[in-house]
Amino acid sequence: MKLNPKAIFLDMDGTILNHKNLVSVRTKEIIDELRSKGIFVFVATGRAFGEIENVVPDGFEVDGFITSNGMAGYVGNDVIFEHSLSLELVEMIIERARKFKVYYELFPYDTNRITLKQDQEYVVNEIREPKPDSVGINEWLSRKQAIQEEIAWKDHIEGSAFSKFYFFARTHNHINEWKHELDELKKEIDFSTSISSLHNVEVMVANVNKATGIKQMLDHFDLSSAEIMAIGDSDNDVPMLKFVSHAVAMKNAPNHIKELTADVTEFTCDEDGVYYYLKEMFEL
Repeated sequence: MKLNPKAIFLDMDGTILNHKNLVSVRTKEIIDELRSKGIFVFVATGRAFGEIENVVPDGFEVDGFITSNGMAGYVGNDVIFEHSLSLELVEMIIERARKFKVYYELFPYDTNRITLKQDQEYVVNEIREPKPDSVGINEWLSRKQAIQEEIAWKDHIEGSAFSKFYFFARTHNHINEWKHELDELKKEIDFSTSISSLHNVEVMVANVNKATGIKQMLDHFDLSSAEIMAIGDSDNDVPMLKFVSHAVAMKNAPNHIKELTADVTEFTCDEDGVYYYLKEMFEL
């Protein structure tokens, strides 16, 4: 079957990223080939913009990036749209996260992610060895790298514009208790949550998700919402997969994600599933 979408939206983790948190050269090359044929290709990820450069091969290019689950959009390094969590919400959530001793990273725009020094001991303790069996290796490696290299440990919150919160817990009980607390907090102040694994939850501005980011990116390029395609693998992809006209799930996606889509890749993210799917579908 040959497809003719005008635009393709690709998730990163578990989709074009393998479980070692890398995008293959072959995936880059198939994206280049599609773009050379006039098809727009976008990344739609839960990752913040600053997290992308180190996980893609040299020369990796797409038409645009939708980041932090729809909170921001970029073409090259130019900001197309940007939403921000309020400082009031940020302070409120950090105070409650401290009570639950839940691992957190706050993502300001244009600077390193932040965790407060007073929370460093219990945050670092969540990433102690051994890795819990139910935690994916990609998420574990990302947290290890964040602790060692990427988190700026601060005495107080810095900045005034924030793209998201990321929360992690070693156990399902701990993260589920925290999700319940966030649901209670939503009764006081409105915001959105999203999950990409059974061990995490992220916080964004209310009514923002990958689908809203796609709409804003399509508007920027004056593209119709008809004849667009997306490939994803997890719960934070659900709004995107429901929005597009042709939704594809990765082979490594859970069954409840596959049930939402028209198609499933033959190979997993560790087997270059996106590369092989696009090559066959577009007869390249």
